[in-house]
Formats: sequence, structure tokens, C-alpha cells
Amino acid sequence: MLLLKDEPAMLALGRALAGLARIGDVIALEGGLGAGKTTLARGILEGLGLEEEAPSPSFAIVQPYDVPDVRLPVAHVDLYRLDSPDEAEELALDEYLMDSLLIVEWPDRLGDGAWPDALRLHIDIEPDGARRLTACVPDAWTDRWSQI
Repeated sequence: MLLLKDEPAMLALGRALAGLARIGDVIALEGGLGAGKTTLARGILEGLGLEEEAPSPSFAIVQPYDVPDVRLPVAHVDLYRLDSPDEAEELALDEYLMDSLLIVEWPDRLGDGAWPDALRLHIDIEPDGARRLTACVPDAWTDRWSQI
């Protein structure tokens, strides 16, 4: 569990994760509206070299980024608007894993079985406005997560 006191701390965590992320990884961001999922995703993208501010993919659903804008290809995905896992099939998200990092907001929209090897980060808002981040760390991330 990590306690992040403000937005700069969330962005810093994202930059740290960017230094550890690899092609084929899934970073699944969970939490309620306003918890900081997009902020954390922006920190990751910033850490990967994106210079402009990343838009929330709420309407596009999938926002891809490619070299040279980032050091490795990324698909930033927001599944909030999906009503059922079936709607995600046409997005072909697993195809991104062949050559990209996948950052997924609202992964629960695909059900419990989606991406069992994902680094799952659940963000809760504390009464003082800080964010409590709880990580479910798969084997592929165990050594990397210890560097956070």
C-alpha cells in the first residue's frame, strides 16, 4: 500500500512505473471517478517521454502513442463507457500486447478474468484528499515492483 498525498506524487509514481514498464505489460488502473487513474496514466506517459499532456481516452476509448513520441508504443485505454465485456471484442486490445504497453482504466468492465498477469493498481480517495494505492502484483512484476 502506498499513500500519495497529492497530484505531483501520483505523477511521480507514474514516471517511476514508466521506467520499469515493458512491451507486453498491462497496467490496470482501478478506482472510482476522480480517484486519479488518468493522472497516474499521464505520469506513466510523461515518464515514457510524452511531452504534451495526454488527453483522457474517455471518448476515443483507445488512445495509442508511438515512437518517437514515447520510448515504447503504448495504448491508453478507458473502458468506462463499455456496458459489457462483449463490447471490448471489437477493440482487439490483446493485439496491442504484441508490440505495446497497455494502460487500462476501468479494467473491471471486462470482468474478473481479463489480463490475469496485469499489474493492478487500485486507487482510493482518503478523507484528507490523499490517494491510497493498493497493488496486486503478478509474478512478472514482483522484482520490478520492489524498486518502487
